[in-house]
Amino acid sequence: MPATLSTSSPATVSERENHVAALREMLRCAQQGRGKLALVSGAVASGKTDLLDTFSGHAIESGALLLEVTGSRAERELPFGLLKKLFDNAAIPPATRAEAARLLDDHDLRATAPGRMRMMSDVSSVLLRLAEERTLVLAVDDVHCGDEHSLQFLLHLARRVRQAKALVVLTESTRLRQDQLAFHAELLRQPNCARLRLHLLTESGTAEMLSGHVSAAVAARLAPECHRVTGGSPLLLRALLEDWRTGGECGESRQRPAPGETFEQAVLDCLHRGEPDVLTIARGVAVLGDAGSPHLLGRLLDTGVGTVEQGLQDLQQCAILDGAGFRDTAARAAVLDAVPAPVLSELHRRAAELLHGDGAAALEVGRHLVAARQEAERWTVPILREAAEYALVEEDLDFALRCLELAYDACAEGPLRAELKTRMVSVAWRLGPAGADGHLPQLATAAANGQVAPRDLAMTVAYLAWSGRLETAADAIDEITRTVPRGRHAAADPLPGAAVAAAGQWLTMLSPPLRDRIPTAGGAPTAFIGPRDLAGEAYAQSAATLTAALGGGCGGRAEIEAERVLQRYHLSDGALQPLVFALLALVYADRLDLALSWCERLLGECAARRVPTWQALLSAVRAEIALRQGDLPVAAHQARSAMARISVQGWGIGIGLPLATLIQAETGMGRYDEAMALLEQPIPDALFQTLPGLHYLRARGRCHLATGRYHAALGDFTACGELMEAWRLDAPELVPWRLDAAEAWLALGEPQRARALADDQLRRGSDRPRLRGALLLALARTDDLKRRLPALKEAVEILEAGDDRLQLAIALGELGRGYRSLGDFNRARMLVRKAWHVAKACGAEPLCRQLIPSHAETGDLVAPAQPGREADPQREMEVLTEAEARVALLAAHGNTNREIASKLFVTVSTVEQHLTRIYRKLKVKRRRDLPAKLADSALTGIA
Repeated sequence: MPATLSTSSPATVSERENHVAALREMLRCAQQGRGKLALVSGAVASGKTDLLDTFSGHAIESGALLLEVTGSRAERELPFGLLKKLFDNAAIPPATRAEAARLLDDHDLRATAPGRMRMMSDVSSVLLRLAEERTLVLAVDDVHCGDEHSLQFLLHLARRVRQAKALVVLTESTRLRQDQLAFHAELLRQPNCARLRLHLLTESGTAEMLSGHVSAAVAARLAPECHRVTGGSPLLLRALLEDWRTGGECGESRQRPAPGETFEQAVLDCLHRGEPDVLTIARGVAVLGDAGSPHLLGRLLDTGVGTVEQGLQDLQQCAILDGAGFRDTAARAAVLDAVPAPVLSELHRRAAELLHGDGAAALEVGRHLVAARQEAERWTVPILREAAEYALVEEDLDFALRCLELAYDACAEGPLRAELKTRMVSVAWRLGPAGADGHLPQLATAAANGQVAPRDLAMTVAYLAWSGRLETAADAIDEITRTVPRGRHAAADPLPGAAVAAAGQWLTMLSPPLRDRIPTAGGAPTAFIGPRDLAGEAYAQSAATLTAALGGGCGGRAEIEAERVLQRYHLSDGALQPLVFALLALVYADRLDLALSWCERLLGECAARRVPTWQALLSAVRAEIALRQGDLPVAAHQARSAMARISVQGWGIGIGLPLATLIQAETGMGRYDEAMALLEQPIPDALFQTLPGLHYLRARGRCHLATGRYHAALGDFTACGELMEAWRLDAPELVPWRLDAAEAWLALGEPQRARALADDQLRRGSDRPRLRGALLLALARTDDLKRRLPALKEAVEILEAGDDRLQLAIALGELGRGYRSLGDFNRARMLVRKAWHVAKACGAEPLCRQLIPSHAETGDLVAPAQPGREADPQREMEVLTEAEARVALLAAHGNTNREIASKLFVTVSTVEQHLTRIYRKLKVKRRRDLPAKLADSALTGIA
């Protein structure tokens, strides 16, 4: 029986060295005249050729005559092709080569079986004569690719080398053709034949191989991942290391090798070395992925199940597959990239048909339909629709959009096609409204033809309006209105009429000038119909809520309705704009606390999702909330974030809100150049027919007012008023144009005109504290000193209870100036410093400079210093204990004893005791005599 040198478990590097040692021992025997046969078997790319090369080098060093040849699948049909290549070796004497060539070319001998036997005997004699002078080593790599006649010769030679100084080393694949089994069995029957089996490397073997390139510690760390990717294949492992070296990361112990171009090429090399059907089966596995089974692969490739199973086994043995799938995505990508495009397209198309026939999930079938890059057939439409919805759940927006596009192209004209187009627009809108713009003309046509489903009408109108196609949206509603059932038919099917009403309410809320064109608008909110009309219902309810918030005196109902919308609908394509306008309704109703809470919650919901448009709209609302709270830095940041998430072209009329907020924030922070630059940004013409247009006009006016362009500012504020009057929308909650115009008239030196506008707005009434406080402040500026202070005090009292900190800072500053005019410098100082603090927190640098022109120059805000009282406040503070210093600072800042006790969590009696000691140490008699510069320390934030 032949010897077998192998192990049953995967190999280590040491085992490879054992194989080399075994071949050396066989060579030693051959040198002693005991000829040997070595049959090295292993999977493709398991290291057979490397082993043979290593041994061949040793054979040459030992003085043996080495004759090498490699079998080729392309020469398999060439008689004696392998043998002829064996003799084509410069190491063989010319006369011997000539004799062998003559024998091999003798067609008469080759014509019959007896002739071939005589020829093989003569040729083997020629070889054995060479072994008489030097030990002969025949190395045949990939013998399984040899032609039949050459294999017969090798068997003949094997029987004659036992008493010769010869060693024959053959390498073969573990998978043999049917006609090779007899050769294999006969070879192993020879008593001088030893079989060496090569296995893939283990994880420890991988680490051992890696240690030749990196330190032992790094090799041990990298070995698990490298073994997972390569499966222990030496070929793949070397390619992985080559990619690592090429990437320049081999010196980085914290990095790990990642498959690259060399690895991918090694995968293809491995596949091409195997049998032809192995490459075909690998392509099928790459196409089907986890869905592949031998039966399905056979149907896909039109191949027998047995052949598929054998191919899968080969792929697993050479470490390309791990189980039924590729070990690494890079290997699968390499296989797919190498498939000719027409072949790959057909494979995906056929896979889609087979999977659909087997009842596979729509998402799985859809991926193949998209990958096929072919025109879809009619049967694929419902599958592609379902696949798109599942893809949206997984946030794969690009794939969902491609599915819908394929379904749309395969669908016949009609309502279903219009529904697909609406869904395409909504998905594209998530990524950016600019990407959806190209679909809108077709959607508008479908809407005008009455093909848009009732549940999609409001959303369709919203998309058209957003893009600035206000007239087109109105035309679509007009056209569909003519087809709405009336009378008895309307009672039987109320859905179309309700859908038209919802779309009309939404459009006329957004663009009030269209009210006269759309008779269905302006009524009460549509009643809830059912789950079929959820989208239209959301638009109708949010439109009614916003209208209520701008109606004045309806703040409570608007808040309730807005919260109902926010609680009822979750973030989705159909509910995004209604939710945004419900938030704005809370903003206009002066419920900034509620608006902020809901806005932050919605932003949190979409933070981890791929929905830039949703984030942009919510950030725009968040910016408006911050602006109305007086938090200018946050307003600017959120507005810029919103504008960065959507291209300028994609914003459409929606640009009015974030752009207006950003202009006002930059203006309030004193960044006038930035604000003026923003005014140069192009805006759509349709903007000034919408509510966001009023925001923009006001922001432009505020910028002009701050930069001394008073007439331009007045023009913008007046334009707001004219538009709102024409739209029958007198809503100072939206834009307080009278208040703004009053400020412009004051700047122009016309206090009477300013007062007339403020009085007019005050007479109209408003339950919004923010607006009333600002109006009282404006009126106070037009009054004499005697009547100014009560108005300012009331304004401060109202604003302190509200959210607008910037308006409060302005009111406090005005009140401080009023007290200064009366000579009450200490109270003036206290109020102005408080105003400075609030303005500073708001980021309003111009206001800070106006309140205290120079932080160290505050003489105009305090009483004249007494002779000898100028002292270093730092030195004065040093004589106080920490507790006394805190009380002193709060007292100098104008806080009462009770307020100080509340802030420091002590009793009023304790505060009084501290003040007594403070007065004694600082040598003052009462609170107002606390050094003026001591109060400056409050600017550090201690108070």
